[in-house]
Amino acid sequence: MIGSYTAIGDSFTEGVGDPGPDGRFVGWADRLAVLLADRIPEEGHFRYANLAVRGRLLDQIVAEQVPRAKALAPDLVTFCAGGNDIIRPGSDPDDVAERFERAVAELTSAIGTVLVTTGFDTRGVPVLRHLRGKVATYNGHVRAIADRYGCPVLDLWSLRTVQDRRAWDHDRLHLSPEGHTRVALRAAQVLGLEVPADPDQPWPPLPPRGTLEVRRDDIHWAREYLVPWIGRRLRGESSGDRVSAKRPDLLPL
Repeated sequence: MIGSYTAIGDSFTEGVGDPGPDGRFVGWADRLAVLLADRIPEEGHFRYANLAVRGRLLDQIVAEQVPRAKALAPDLVTFCAGGNDIIRPGSDPDDVAERFERAVAELTSAIGTVLVTTGFDTRGVPVLRHLRGKVATYNGHVRAIADRYGCPVLDLWSLRTVQDRRAWDHDRLHLSPEGHTRVALRAAQVLGLEVPADPDQPWPPLPPRGTLEVRRDDIHWAREYLVPWIGRRLRGESSGDRVSAKRPDLLPL
């Protein structure tokens, strides 16, 4: 039985797009922790840490979060990293995968279960759809690495229900609360848990949208989200430059 869990990664694992009542993000990892804690009858016996910080590149995660995760020595670590590297111009998914594998080797030498995640299918994401081939190449490496080290895989590429636009936040780069929920449910399934809902459950039908409405939404998205995102990249800035981990210690949930 999993009695402790540490999540490491970037904005996806921090939970960006899924705001909680206290102003902090919730996200799929927090939701997975709740599902894991529900299996332990003794209140307060399950412990959880979330070290993920938005904007972090793979090498930053390895340097900042992997040693802390090893020191905490939980029963389970979820490791999602490399996405911010892959979307950078000129990045090589083969090189990113080599560095990812070294981190997996380090984690599995100290942690009982290390769950790794693939990237999403970006075919429906503006700006990122042209990176679909790079993401697929990286995903192939992640699956092969998981096989070599005996890691369960949270395959986000195959989770088709997150292709719906309602699974995504207004910025189209991060999941919505419902999207995070579906990922948490799939992660729990991968770990062998019975889940309270089906992550593959179809969405209710949406009314058709006209060309003018779609174009208006695209213009608003570009102005509010795309331009600032590009600006940060050009200035060498990250949305996580002044952000620290929300749960740096293994504490009762």
